[in-house]
Order: sequence, then structure tokens, then C-alpha cells
Amino acid sequence: MLSSPSVSFGSKVLHSWGMWYLRRGYELIQRKLKQWKNGQGQHQLRRLEALWVGGVLMQHGKVIAYASRQLKRHEQNYPILDLEMAVIVFALKIWRHYLYGETCEIYTDHKSLKYIFQQRDFNLRQRRWMELLKDYDCTILYHPGKANVVADALSRKSMGSLAHISIGRRSLVREIHSLGDIGVRLEVAETNALLAHFRVRPILMDRIKEAQSKDEFVIKALEDPRGRKGKMFTKGTDGVLRYGTRLYVPDGDGLRREILEEAHMAAYVVHPGATKMYQDLKEVYWWEGLKRDVAEFVSKCLVCQQVKAEHQKPAGLLQPLPVPEWKWEHIAMDFVTGLPRTSGGYDSIWIVVDQLTKSAHFLPVKTTYGAAHYARVYVDEIVRLHGIPISIVSDRGAQFTSRFWGKLQEALGTKLDFSTAFHPQTDGQSERTIQTLEDMLRACVIDLGVRWEQYLPLVEFAYNNSFQTSIQMAPFEALYGRRCRSPIGWLEVGERKLLGPELVQDATEKIHMIRQRMLTAQSRQKSYADNRRRDLEFQVGDHVFLKFSPTKGVMRFGKKGKLSPRYIGPFKILEKVGAVAYRLALPPDLSNIHPVFHVSMLRKYNLDPSHVIRYETIQLQDDLSYEEQPVAILDRQVKKLRSKDVASVKVLWRNHTSEEVTWEAEDEMRTKHPHLFDM
Repeated sequence: MLSSPSVSFGSKVLHSWGMWYLRRGYELIQRKLKQWKNGQGQHQLRRLEALWVGGVLMQHGKVIAYASRQLKRHEQNYPILDLEMAVIVFALKIWRHYLYGETCEIYTDHKSLKYIFQQRDFNLRQRRWMELLKDYDCTILYHPGKANVVADALSRKSMGSLAHISIGRRSLVREIHSLGDIGVRLEVAETNALLAHFRVRPILMDRIKEAQSKDEFVIKALEDPRGRKGKMFTKGTDGVLRYGTRLYVPDGDGLRREILEEAHMAAYVVHPGATKMYQDLKEVYWWEGLKRDVAEFVSKCLVCQQVKAEHQKPAGLLQPLPVPEWKWEHIAMDFVTGLPRTSGGYDSIWIVVDQLTKSAHFLPVKTTYGAAHYARVYVDEIVRLHGIPISIVSDRGAQFTSRFWGKLQEALGTKLDFSTAFHPQTDGQSERTIQTLEDMLRACVIDLGVRWEQYLPLVEFAYNNSFQTSIQMAPFEALYGRRCRSPIGWLEVGERKLLGPELVQDATEKIHMIRQRMLTAQSRQKSYADNRRRDLEFQVGDHVFLKFSPTKGVMRFGKKGKLSPRYIGPFKILEKVGAVAYRLALPPDLSNIHPVFHVSMLRKYNLDPSHVIRYETIQLQDDLSYEEQPVAILDRQVKKLRSKDVASVKVLWRNHTSEEVTWEAEDEMRTKHPHLFDM
């Protein structure tokens, strides 16, 4: 067994390889013990024959590499000490890239090797090997043979010879296949023996034969053997009716249901689809409506409804927002977060967009702002310039769902329209503006090399003075009647004098033209979107499954990791909200989730009386993700960079094995889960 501590080389850190197990070097395959008695009555034993050497390389109890080879003819004549030492040399040579330069310990079950470095007299072969051992910083320790379980796994045979097992297996397989022809199901008991005993279930063939004798369809067919139904069946030597070569299964004694369950839920099929399941069954069984029954059975399978992905267009046709009547009466807002922190402490941008003119304001803010601070910025920058809007469309971020923000808008007479959970398309205006803003900021950083906070006012001007496809003009022109002057457009603007009624008439005509263009653009966008969607409606009282999603980071794994179900529920529909949203009756454990969901998040539940719903508590967040809690910190490492050290910790997550641990930044884990570092 080899182990080593962490060893530093310059700026790199090589971590411990942990525990290494090494086979002592040979296995005695043929144990022929020849005894013979000499004249003095003494017994002598002939030395046993060694055939191979091998080893296992392991790290923290997990296999890294295997190595083995046959002994050469001259090596089989080595003395025991030389043979045991040859195994160590073999392992050091083949794993040199792992062990060279490391402080290591070698464990062997040959005790005399423990004192090899204290030995004074060596033969030539041992002297040559000692020169090799001097290249490694290693210590040889004794490991009792009985405790060397890893070596036993490589060499010890549990029963008989391999040839005997292979011959016995072939005869056993033939016998099992012959029993399968008569419908016998065999189960192997859980024991250490290769094959303990068989338990034979009631023979399916006899049950089918008995059910056929009572089936009205069969009775009528046999009454008229020359009729159409009578010609369908043939009776075999076993007395069982067949449709061609397939067994006819009557609809009695639950036989059809039992066959369907076996073909769909057994461990050797694992919930196939309707087509695959039908193709398998039709080769052996037949009854009227077999394909229909298979499709219905699969559609009602509770497990399939929860885990199978949908391979069809997303549900829910596009529902555009109404076109506003006037400027800045209906606005949308959202945040761009995660930006580099500036010298002023700003790390986010608050985006406010007018739904009619498409003009926008980009306001630098801090994530540490409270609701009162956001309200003051809103009044100073939006209400001051454009007045109080009629409605605000936003997502369900904490800034917009706070009690203070709601009371403020209620006092101002503004209606808050929130998007449904996990459906950002509701606030598509803000999302599209965010995409454009991020592209412009990236270009500024690349071209000008300035901090985003300094260039944000000019980015806002460039956005508002650029052409918008939906309104066929720039937002400034829609808002003020003409485009603003810029270095590339001095000659285009010119001088215009509109006074009195002409100014009002021009503004009214522009608004009318903008609204017509927006309606045209919405109609075009809806036709494009609906080509990739399908219409789906539910009725009040229906039960549906709810789609949920694991996210990366702290919410990396979700309920059971990547293999968790795709849907939870089912839940009852209480009412229809709008054209494509529904309100669900969620349990108390999900009371933190807004109960209105877009139809694309729902899947119809096909009821079956045999279903037993096991609802497990799961803490979903507003975006239908859920947080997996870390359990313990297993290890820590520090990577040395040129200018700083980066610390990481190995985290074990709840509901996951030690093989699913992940490395996370230590600073983030200390901030979010400080209790793990107090353990």
C-alpha cells in the first residue's frame, strides 16, 4: 500500500495519491502437495509453482489502474525473496509516472521485505534492483496476508475451475430455456451459492388455457369451425388455442393486465414506449384491440407521465400584449445583474422600457438597494420625466413583489402585471432590450476599454436614437416627433417649426402610425411563433403535472440529481387565467410559489384507478427550481496563481453519494453555508 502527503513543485501542487494496494507478486494456481517419506521419517514439501504477478493501484479506496503479467520461464525459478521483490520492481516501473518524486509507503504480505534496506549481503539481481529502489523515496511495511483483501479479489477462486463453471453454465442455460417454452418463470434466491433453488409461479399457459375454456369469444368461434372466427384459431397438442402462431389471451382473470404490466414495468424492459411494447407483445400474444390497449396502458402509466420527455411542439399559442394608446402609459422593467462592480459600487442596471415608443432608460443600481431606494430612483428618473404609468409589466423578482413596492404603485394608481412562473416570454420587451444592451456594453468594453458605468448614458442615447423594426422609426422620433441630432445626422434633422394645431396633429398622426405598425409586427410575430407551437386547453377540475427544473450552482442537483422526475403532481386546476394560463391548487409545502402557470409548464394527467400518488415534500423556488443543500466539507485545496491563491472545497450534497462530490469556491460556500465550516 502506497501513500504520500502533498508535495509542492514550484507553483504547482501535487496532491496525495492516498492509499495504494499492491499484490505481493504471485498467485499459486496449481497447489499440488506431494508428500514422500525419507529414511529418517521426515516429510518434505515440493515448492509450489508461481505463474503470474499483478497489482492494483488505488486512490482513496478507488481503483486507478490494474497491472499484471505472466512470469517468464526463468522467473519461475526465482527464490521466494527475489520473486516478492520482483513484484515491487514491476509495480514501480509500470507506475513510475505516478510514484517518481513522491514519498510513498509500500505494503507487502512478505514480512522479510520489510528489512530489505537493512540487509547487508545481496546477490547480483538484488543489487541491480536496489539501485532502482534508490530512485524512489519509499518505505516497505508489512501487511498480513489475511488482511490483503484486494489481492484476494485478484487471485482467489471462490468455487471450482473456470472451465467447470463454464460447462455447468451452458447446461443450466439450456434447461432454463426449455422451461421457458412452457411459461415457467424462475427466480434465483439471494444466497452465496451459485444457484440455490427455484420457485415456480403458477404456470401462465395453464391459466390461459383455463380462461379460454370460459371465454365467450372462443366458444362462439368453436361452434362454427368453418366460419370466419372459427378459422382464426388452431388448437395445439397442448390444447391451447392460438391465433396463427400467437397465443390468444382472453379478457378474464386479469391476464391481459398482468401481461401488459410485465411487458412494461419489469426490470428487463424498463417502461418502453407504446410502439416498442406492441412490437414485442404481438410476436407472442394476440387479442382484439391489442394495439389500442397497449397505447392506453402506456399513456396511463404514472411513472412514464412523470419522467418521459415530450417530443412535440411546446403548448400555448402566442398572446401579444395590447398595444398602448399613448406614450409611457404602459411600461416594462427588468434588471441586468452580475455585472462587474464599478468604483461607485454599481453592479446592476435597471431597465425601464415604454411599450409604445420603445424608448428606454438604463439606470445603474446596486443589488444592496432596498425597496425604498428603488422607489426613490423610480420617482426621480421615470415619474419626473414621463408621469405615472397605467401599468407595469415585470417578472416576480424580489424588488417588484415587495410589500413596499406594491403599496407605492397602489398609491400612485399603477397596476402591476407580473409574468407567470418560469415563463419570461411574458416580459419579452424587457428581455429583448436586455439582450441588445448587453451586446452594446460588450462592444464598448472591447472598442473603448472603458468601464460600463461611464459609457452607460451614451449607450442609452445610441439605443433610443437607433431604428426599431416594430415601429419603423427610432424611439426618439416616436417620442419627440423627430430624431435627435448626432454627429452622423446633423444634415438629416434640419430645422422644423411646428406650432399650435400642427404640432398636435403631427404627434397624433405619428402615434396612430406607430400603433398600426405595432399591430402589423405583432401579427407577423404571432404567425411565426404559432408555427412552432400547438394549442392546448384544460378544463377547470382537470388534474395536471407541473414541470420543474434543476439549476446549476448551489441548486446543481435538485431532488435526486439529474435522474429526478421531470414533473411533479398531479394538481387540480382551479380556474383559467387569461387565454394560456391556469391557477393550480398547490399543497401547503409549495405555498411560496405563485399558483398561476403558463400552459407550457403543464402536462395532462391520465387517471388510472390503480395509481398511488406518493407526494414528497420539495422546496421549489419562484422560478420552479429547487435548492439542494450541502451536507459536509470533505477536503480543501488551494491553487496558486500568479497574483493570488484560489481556495476550493470539496462538497458532499444531500441525497448524493461520495462519487458525486463537487469542488466549489470556498468564499461562496462560506457566505451561503457558514455552518459547514464550524463542524
